[in-house]
Amino acid sequence: MAPVATIVASEEDGATILRAEGEWLVVTAAELDRRLHNLDMPNDRRVMVDLSGVDRLDSTGAWLLLRTEHELEARGNRVELANLEARFAPLIEQVRSRGVAEPLPHPVPPHHTFVGFLARIGMVTEQLLHRVYHILGFTGLVTMTLLRLLRQPSRLRLVATFVQMERVGVDAMPIVGLLSFLIGVVMAYQGADQLRRFGAEIYTVNLLGISIMRELGVLLSAIIIAGRSGSAFTAQIGTMQVNEEVDALRTLGLDPVEVLVLPRLLGLMLTLPLLVFFADFMGILGGGLMSWLVLDINIPNFLTQLQSAVTPTTLWVGVVKAPFFAAIIALVGCFEGLNVTRSAESVGLLTTQSVVESIFFVIVTDAAFSIVFSILKV
Repeated sequence: MAPVATIVASEEDGATILRAEGEWLVVTAAELDRRLHNLDMPNDRRVMVDLSGVDRLDSTGAWLLLRTEHELEARGNRVELANLEARFAPLIEQVRSRGVAEPLPHPVPPHHTFVGFLARIGMVTEQLLHRVYHILGFTGLVTMTLLRLLRQPSRLRLVATFVQMERVGVDAMPIVGLLSFLIGVVMAYQGADQLRRFGAEIYTVNLLGISIMRELGVLLSAIIIAGRSGSAFTAQIGTMQVNEEVDALRTLGLDPVEVLVLPRLLGLMLTLPLLVFFADFMGILGGGLMSWLVLDINIPNFLTQLQSAVTPTTLWVGVVKAPFFAAIIALVGCFEGLNVTRSAESVGLLTTQSVVESIFFVIVTDAAFSIVFSILKV
């Protein structure tokens, strides 16, 4: 049977009597709060709160009683808690010592001004620069650890590195290949749709080869790996932080950067260029099949036009970016993982943040490469 609690008001000898009855517990708090708000509170009177009918009381019920006392006193009443059983007195005193907080008013949204908008932009920019500063510091730490390993190659954990290569490379091939194939199909279809107006459908092959090999292949692969493997790095290391496994490594005299970060960094830097080759191939394959079906460009003609449109430089311009993108994804993912606090909420928050930061830094780096290649006329 559900617990019952109530409070009844009456008038006796020129005073207002509030009789509390039943079980004043957390399970009855919602109903009690409604009853208390519906009471007609007196002003400048003597009020006695009769507690003789209270059968059970917990901290929530005690807080409701003291809040009612506080509200009555705020109206100028002289309040007395009467007939309180001795077993409830320590709980009442403990709750009273913590104070009775007034409920917060409903927050009023601030007025959005142009100055506030600029302040918001400045705050976000400052946070971003602060984050970049710490990531650069972490990059320096990893670089020093890597240089130490070059002096002592036997310290490199080859098994862990090969495991990471399998997880971030071989296991990622299906999703990278499928998406690259579909992007090739879309690029060929959209390009042909525009070039057909000028009678230049054959140049769809040029558009497809240059765009995929120079930009889309490596960029798409990096974004997929950032969402797939970068988030996994943060979640794995973050969970170890929550379980105090990273602290255990330090207690055993092991360097977490050497044990956890370098295998992931090297594994991703070695496999992402290979994934880019694979993504380029699948993108060209998808575009070639679409050209054959839609434009009636057979495979030999497609390959001949592709050979005249692209050069080895076109391929290597895309592939050379891959190790840099891999380093960014691995460093950001591991950095956020090591920053996880001992809570599950922190793991989820920083995992999301690592993906956003990785993609942002990858695109910024890609823009920088484009500027440099343009200056070098590559």
